[in-house]
Amino acid sequence: MKIVLPANERSMEKGISVSFGRAPYFLVYDTDTQEGVFIENNAAKSQGGAGIKAAQTVVDTGAKALLTPRCGENAADVLKAANIEIYQSINGSLENNISTFNKGELKILSEIHAGFHGKGGE
Repeated sequence: MKIVLPANERSMEKGISVSFGRAPYFLVYDTDTQEGVFIENNAAKSQGGAGIKAAQTVVDTGAKALLTPRCGENAADVLKAANIEIYQSINGSLENNISTFNKGELKILSEIHAGFHGKGGE
């Protein structure tokens, strides 16, 4: 299964990005092959709608799950329409989040915020 995690740097040892829509990179990780690739998040520098554009990028990867600390409502709607589960990430490295996900220990992200809508967040 492919999963996606927002990343500030291209390193599995680094922490997960606190912002989904504005994360510079996404790690697309295949839990079956245990291989990952970093892709640029072209939405990160968008004037507006970064969350929606980032969500479409995730959809385009063929992922079945997103691991993130938070997600805006508009982005969540795009992900849910594509049947992508959104999981609450934990503090720690991308590697640690993947391991925790594989053990079935991450919870579904239940608190979806309204979004920042041009206010510099998501």
